[in-house]
Amino acid sequence: MKVTILGSGTSQGVPLITCQCKVCSSPDPRDNRLRCSILIEHGDHSIVIDTGPDFRQQMLRAKVKKLDAVVFTHSHKDHIAGMDDIRAFNYSQKRDMDIYASQEVEEALKREFFYVFMAEKYPGVPSVQLHTIHNEPFQIADVQLQPIAVWHHKMPVFGFRIGDFAYITDANVIPTEEMQKLQQLDVLIINALRKESHISHFNLEQALAIIAELQPKKAYLTHISHQLGLHAEEEPLLPNNVYLAYDGLELQL
Repeated sequence: MKVTILGSGTSQGVPLITCQCKVCSSPDPRDNRLRCSILIEHGDHSIVIDTGPDFRQQMLRAKVKKLDAVVFTHSHKDHIAGMDDIRAFNYSQKRDMDIYASQEVEEALKREFFYVFMAEKYPGVPSVQLHTIHNEPFQIADVQLQPIAVWHHKMPVFGFRIGDFAYITDANVIPTEEMQKLQQLDVLIINALRKESHISHFNLEQALAIIAELQPKKAYLTHISHQLGLHAEEEPLLPNNVYLAYDGLELQL
């Protein structure tokens, strides 16, 4: 299985013309982070977790020709806003796109993309097949996903475990019973927004504490804002098995 980091940043971490900090003006491409998303490739199947506002750019940059399914973690705009651009895959693959999401996320998709779900749809709008997921394992082709129920302040969010790999973004609490699902990992990707505390995200210290407790073989920090600092300066300060994720990073699992 190959996991590609399509985006490792946040809305705060995307370089903006109004921000001239050393991260947003850095020439190091590892500091130029699009919104959080990953691509999972297993055999002939490709799955994306989250379609943020940068989804189209990420698909083009990664040269993704085929997409079998989209899985959503939660309903915030920076994780669902790009769903409209699945229409390109509808056109090329001549089929509905399978969407896997909680009931809460489904309701948000129906509000935000109401035209997709109308009885009489305008020609060319995205075509989807919704699959409601709960906190229990589900299958996409030959890939089994185990949801991990975490909290993003007061919002429920799903992380996912696939084999010995787990992906958790937009969290600041992992309940004890969910931590049990994250034992004996080869690779953990987890959010670490910045060094200062935050109301709904793990900061660096909290993310490192979770990693130290779970003891995966390797861990990568994602959902990184420019407030965390430069990749080249911050990664050497991390524990030996912990790394900063960056856009385009490929992991063979």
